[in-house]
Amino acid sequence: MFKVLVVDDDSSLRLSVKSTLSETGYLDIDEAFDGVDAVEKVKDNDYGLVLLDVDMPRMSGLEALKEIKAHDPSVIVIIMTAFATIDDAVLAVKEGAYNYLSKPIKAEALTELIQQAIDAQNLISDVAVSAPVLMDNGRKIIGNTLQMKKVFNIINRLSKVDTPVLVRGASGTGKELIARAIHSNSSHKSGHFVAINCSAIPENLFESELFGHEKGAFTGADQRKIGKFQYAEGGTLFLDELGDLPLMAQVKLLRVLQEKVFTPVGSNREIEANVRIVAATNRPLEEMIKNNEFREDLYYRLNVMPIFLPSLDERKEDLKNMIQHFIKKFNDKQDRKILGMAPDALQLLKRYDWPGNIRELENVIEHAFILEETSNIQIKSLPEKILSQLGVELSHSPVAPQPETEELTSNSQEGLEDESGLFNLNQIAEDDLDFSKQKEMFEKEFIIKALKTFKGRVNQTALHANIPKKTLLRKMEKYNINAKDYTGSN
Repeated sequence: MFKVLVVDDDSSLRLSVKSTLSETGYLDIDEAFDGVDAVEKVKDNDYGLVLLDVDMPRMSGLEALKEIKAHDPSVIVIIMTAFATIDDAVLAVKEGAYNYLSKPIKAEALTELIQQAIDAQNLISDVAVSAPVLMDNGRKIIGNTLQMKKVFNIINRLSKVDTPVLVRGASGTGKELIARAIHSNSSHKSGHFVAINCSAIPENLFESELFGHEKGAFTGADQRKIGKFQYAEGGTLFLDELGDLPLMAQVKLLRVLQEKVFTPVGSNREIEANVRIVAATNRPLEEMIKNNEFREDLYYRLNVMPIFLPSLDERKEDLKNMIQHFIKKFNDKQDRKILGMAPDALQLLKRYDWPGNIRELENVIEHAFILEETSNIQIKSLPEKILSQLGVELSHSPVAPQPETEELTSNSQEGLEDESGLFNLNQIAEDDLDFSKQKEMFEKEFIIKALKTFKGRVNQTALHANIPKKTLLRKMEKYNINAKDYTGSN
């Protein structure tokens, strides 16, 4: 449970709020008597939640909010306000406060709002795994990073505006998660979050699906239907797979974005659209524009705040942190106490190319949780599909390397190994110091020795000799090495 700071110039109210929080399990609670005191304490302590009054001496709640968010945007701030200052509270939400409560503070409303705020913050913690990159006029604002404060900065910037957001990234990188985090931390959070997959809607039904229709508008319309735009009123509409929208549908969507109104099919009345649009795609929209497959005017209307999500294969240095994130998630979900991942299992996963990105990684960790019986995830608990692709055969135990006693296959290399079986540079004649030639001789002997050790099993040789399987097969072909010649080696 994180630390809480209660800020109000009324000591009796501070005591009342502290009492309510203590009863619901919050034990680490501090007090501040005005905005200046609050800002100083936030800078000196690690608070997760600040309950902040608006009307205070020396520094108002609005001024304190700005300084708190500038110091650490991840701090949850909930405004406490009297009815007379309700407009200031609304303004505070636009400046980054999660929400506000009217005085007198009711215990049930306070605890419910805190839980909603924590859930919204946890979404941003999940978003951090996606390492979002925010672009502003072509300039990179946030780089690929797992640092939480920078990710909170992205969401904090987007929460202050209602402009459309375009999320770009391959399948499985967390595009919908970004959309939900933006919604849950924006001024639209009290409305619905409505997700629609543009590729799953037939072109002839697209207009009805988004804007609704009147009874009898077309064959089969036996009753009136409310469309997604109307259902998402006051909330967020997430348009997934935007690049799959047919051109005619793009025209209709553009009109709504420009004019903020839409007309249900078969109706003469226009309906205002107070909806935040977040769109997502993994398709190359710029190329589609050149090929007249995507409207340029719609692209620029949606591309106001683009966010880019890198593929997992591009950021394997973050793999350890991401694995720990999912281990924590499933420990909480399944009441387990897995500590981490065994080093050899982690190295194995770093060799995988992750075509399913973060979604696939999460699935792998969940799979491992089901099978793992120790305190660390072992290779044997990883999915068989991945192990097979990486050349791991769990039915065979690795055979410890044995010193070579046989003669070298190539007569030209005789005498180049010392008693330990290692390639001995001192035995190379001075008139034979050809790097390329000696390198090839070493490679060939190394591969032969590894194949002998693992009885000709190519997958096992690749894994335990730390050679990519494709490289091993290419070298074997180059040096005319046949794995079957070593299946009976001891």
